[in-house]
Amino acid sequence: MPDYANDALVSADWVADRLEEFQSDDPEYRLVEADIDYDESYAEEHIPGAVGFRWGPHLQDSFQRDILKKADFAEKMGRAGISDDSTVVLYGDEWNQWAAYTYWQFRYYGHDDVYLLDGGRKYWLDNDYETTDEEPDFPAQEYDAGGPYDGIRIYREGVEDALEIDVPLVDVRSAEEYRGEKIAPEGSPETAQRAGHIPGATNITWKENVNDDGTFKDPDELQSLYDEQGITDDSEVVTYCRIGERSSITWFTLHELLGYDDVRNYDGSWTEWGNLIRSPIETEVDDPASRASKG
Repeated sequence: MPDYANDALVSADWVADRLEEFQSDDPEYRLVEADIDYDESYAEEHIPGAVGFRWGPHLQDSFQRDILKKADFAEKMGRAGISDDSTVVLYGDEWNQWAAYTYWQFRYYGHDDVYLLDGGRKYWLDNDYETTDEEPDFPAQEYDAGGPYDGIRIYREGVEDALEIDVPLVDVRSAEEYRGEKIAPEGSPETAQRAGHIPGATNITWKENVNDDGTFKDPDELQSLYDEQGITDDSEVVTYCRIGERSSITWFTLHELLGYDDVRNYDGSWTEWGNLIRSPIETEVDDPASRASKG
């Protein structure tokens, strides 16, 4: 692996060499695939021994539109055969978006021995590594969740405070979403009433962190990407997207791979901010409707 600031990635070869351990009832090693298109991805084929998590019902409190409460997270992990001492490797579709969100949630609840599979599902399949459609049935484990550790998470009130002191914000969505031309990516529900971005945010899309094969760019490329936009490690940085998953990729890049000390993911993201009454927003769309939406 390239010389990143933290040991947070494992290679496909590293996982392939340990498939027997990942398939064991012993919870020392656990592999997790986290997807949005669960039925068309994990259910069809996955890495042998991988537990499947669907982003919505498995990793979200859909009633409150929030991440899992601490007790719910512990219950779901334990039921999946994961203990708080397990070495957990995460991967998924969409260039590891959902896996990065899951990684962030593991870290939020104090699980340090957790990694992303570099390249995710895309890289594994494109390079013809072994797959199966058999779902593992591991013995349940005790999972003692820690935290929560809010140093890696920020809430709406914190974002409002950050605007007052010019904390750098990174909007990782597409340029069209950032400019206010669309509210959500194609095929996604428009979960906000208004389009645009949080005032002062810099648009560095999440895809700029990864190569075409799904693996992360090397440290020098990543550092140059953020240095050129003035996103440096001498202050707090806030990342956001629409629902918190794409911004988890950028949070992972800055906090884990580049070693920035104070990076917080705003998981409320545009779904929350774009629905707030009188919240300040900016657009780059020159039409009366968009100008009125800046409210």
